[in-house]
Amino acid sequence: MNLFNCKCKFNNFLTIHHPPPHSSLCNRRTTRFSVRFSSESTHRIKLAESLQSETLKLLEWPAVCQQLSAFTSTSMGYAAAQSARIPVGKTREESSRLLSQTSAAVAVPRPLDFNGIEDISPIVDASVAGGVLSIRELCSVKRTLAAARFLLQQLEEIDFSERYSPLKEILHRCDFLVELEQKIEFCIDCSFSVILDRASEDLEIIRSERKRNMDNLESLLKQLSTQVFQGGGFDRPLVTKRRSRLCVAVRASHRSLLPNSVILDTSSSGSTYFMEPKEAVELNNMEVKLSSSERVEEQTILSLLTSEIAESNMKIKHLLDKILEIDLAFARAAHAQWMGAACPALSTRNCKISQSEHLSIKVEGIQHPLLLESSLRNLSTDVSPRTPDLNQGNGVMNFETKSHAHFPVPIDIKIVHGTKVVVISGPNTGGKTASMKTLGLASMMLKAGMYLPAQNKPRLPWFDLILADIGDQQSLEQSLSTFSGHISRLREILEVASGESLVLIDEIGSGTDPSEGVALSESVLQYLKDRVKLAVVTTHYADLTRLKEKDNRFETAATEFSLETLQPTYRILWGSMGESNALNIAKSMGFDERIIERAVLWVNKLRPDKQQEQKGLLYQSLIEERDRLESQAMEAASLHSDIMNIYNEINNETQDLDGREAALIAKETHEIQQEVRTVKNEIQTIVQRFESQLGNVSADEINTLVKKAEAAIALIVEAQQPSEDSLVREIGQSLYTPQVGEQVYVKAFGNKLATVVEEPGNDDTILVQYGKIRVRVGRSSIRPIPPDASSSAANLKTQVQRIRSLRDLGSLSEATKNQQDSYGPVLQTSKNTVDLRGLRVEDASHQLNIAIDSRAPNSVIFVIHGMGTGVVKESALKLLRDHPRVVKFEQESPMNYGCTVAYIK
Repeated sequence: MNLFNCKCKFNNFLTIHHPPPHSSLCNRRTTRFSVRFSSESTHRIKLAESLQSETLKLLEWPAVCQQLSAFTSTSMGYAAAQSARIPVGKTREESSRLLSQTSAAVAVPRPLDFNGIEDISPIVDASVAGGVLSIRELCSVKRTLAAARFLLQQLEEIDFSERYSPLKEILHRCDFLVELEQKIEFCIDCSFSVILDRASEDLEIIRSERKRNMDNLESLLKQLSTQVFQGGGFDRPLVTKRRSRLCVAVRASHRSLLPNSVILDTSSSGSTYFMEPKEAVELNNMEVKLSSSERVEEQTILSLLTSEIAESNMKIKHLLDKILEIDLAFARAAHAQWMGAACPALSTRNCKISQSEHLSIKVEGIQHPLLLESSLRNLSTDVSPRTPDLNQGNGVMNFETKSHAHFPVPIDIKIVHGTKVVVISGPNTGGKTASMKTLGLASMMLKAGMYLPAQNKPRLPWFDLILADIGDQQSLEQSLSTFSGHISRLREILEVASGESLVLIDEIGSGTDPSEGVALSESVLQYLKDRVKLAVVTTHYADLTRLKEKDNRFETAATEFSLETLQPTYRILWGSMGESNALNIAKSMGFDERIIERAVLWVNKLRPDKQQEQKGLLYQSLIEERDRLESQAMEAASLHSDIMNIYNEINNETQDLDGREAALIAKETHEIQQEVRTVKNEIQTIVQRFESQLGNVSADEINTLVKKAEAAIALIVEAQQPSEDSLVREIGQSLYTPQVGEQVYVKAFGNKLATVVEEPGNDDTILVQYGKIRVRVGRSSIRPIPPDASSSAANLKTQVQRIRSLRDLGSLSEATKNQQDSYGPVLQTSKNTVDLRGLRVEDASHQLNIAIDSRAPNSVIFVIHGMGTGVVKESALKLLRDHPRVVKFEQESPMNYGCTVAYIK
């Protein structure tokens, strides 16, 4: 409600028409006019406030605020929400600021701690009124000031991001009155609720003197009470207080033990006297005096602290208002997350409207928050959610999001820019009034910075006033009928509505003659279209639904009604004209068919020929078309989801191919090296066995022993050879032709299984289907499923590479066979090996010459020269080339890396 703008408008009007000062008569007339006009302005403002308050009750705004109170964390916030006194934006900018605060509170990663914050407004008011605050009240002020500072500290510790700035700005410029807090803390110990000695010098002196006087008094009375006890005057030494004075208990019969004493009191039986000895009179007088002085000094301290609070009352109340603002912001955030609500956006006010914002109101799937609350509570037995704490001031905001139920039915509200009046028609109990209330309540929640229980990103305009005429306005006290009550309220609404207002009228023109009701209703709507931002009305008058044909500022909507079940679906069809379906409902409820038939005849007389039938068919066709489009939309969404899943899967498979290829190569290389080491170890074992047996056999058995060793080595080499079937299958893949319906591996899909749909074409491509996608791939990129499902292309590739790595081993075995007759077995032993590693060139040449000269004819020698810098190797190779006994020599191979084999004549 933007009453401030109204005041400014009236003031400007008076300024423009201010009469010239030279005319006294004009001045008098203007004065009278100004007074009358000011009175009219005040009356209009009060009427607007009254209508707005009544509208909020009709829309059940107080119930929504009470729903919000469950999420507050302070007693102030709880009381404000319970009484519907939460802040509501009086301007578009204020509502936008409240929404920003709610969004920032939603983004806060952890709830704030509001412990220690109390509503100290009554305490501050009492200090201003001149009363002296108690220790408990002063401690409440201290705790609240300290908790407020801690609240700001929590906000500053969250993040330095701009997203939290709307919350930090609330407390940023507040005065936390640290000095006042420190003064209270210096003077009062709130843990024990006592004033400290250091509060003032006089208090410290008085308490010191009183303690010393009390010690003397107690010592004296204890001594006297002991004497009374020893003299048989009482059962035990007893010092007590009577009439604020310390005294000694003594039997009446032994009061002579305390001569000249004053009797302060007696027991109920009269047998015991409580006597003040004459020696203690002065000390007791001093105690009374010091005690009184102490109370006076304590009252003085409390009074000074109270005056400090009274002087700072405006700052304290401002700080409380800001704390309340933060509490309500977090309450709105918790309320939004509890309902799964969405943040609304304010519709643009610019003349140039983008295509995406051609709707001034776009709210999808909104549910009434009060109906939604009941459905969420009904879910508690199924999902066991933690319902919000309804107790006030629980200190820490606590909430949990709940899932939505299927009731209430979500509705869509879509109104294009330029629409001024929306006419909703349809059957009774179809949801017209509930939908209109939901729109009004959503507009009010937006003004208050609350999220809406809707889907996607709801968008609404800002309204200064929300005025409603809903329900029966009949009043027996004011002698108003139903129609008179509606007309009276409608007159008041038209009086205060402005160009930024939202007007909601239920069953406009009802309660009177239909012809006059239609005429009056149409006139009212024509008036509203030029004077308000938006008006939404419900009606059963068909003539009002045809206003759209003459003026595009009118829009129609209808509540959906199922002709099959004869029940409303509670959905709104925008742009449609609904039917009341009264005859169908009456027929379904068992009315006499003759009554229904006669009513149909009257309807046909009142309406043009076949108009009812045509409208019914058109309505039904629109319903079917809508259902068909919704089905297609759901199917398209499902297909899009499947395509995106496949795309993401393929995209994930194709990422980092280079790295995966390098890792695969490294893995295969490691496996090959492991295989080579294994083969070498096995051959080495055979050689060692051969050497050990060589010294124990005769010359005739050497050849047999050699053949056994060669046969063992040949078996090892043969075991590493690929099978002919594997080679044929690998080579024949390029000639493979798949059949229709056969499953194959597709390289483009990351070696995923796909089904062949068509035979290969002339372009050497094949149509395959992967999931719901069909695509043509090259013939070379597919391969069949091997008989052994556990085998894979990676295993075949690894096997071929292992075979290639053993090719040199096969060559060495073949060379062994060729040289068997002339040189015997070419097997390395300790006797036919010379190791040159670590020697200098001259020493290495000398050792090699000796080894060659000492070898028998037709034998071999293994020269181990290593790699190193290559100097020893080059020298050894040169010597072998030039030596007359060396027939030939073979350089390194995978089996003798860093070793050369020389054949001796």
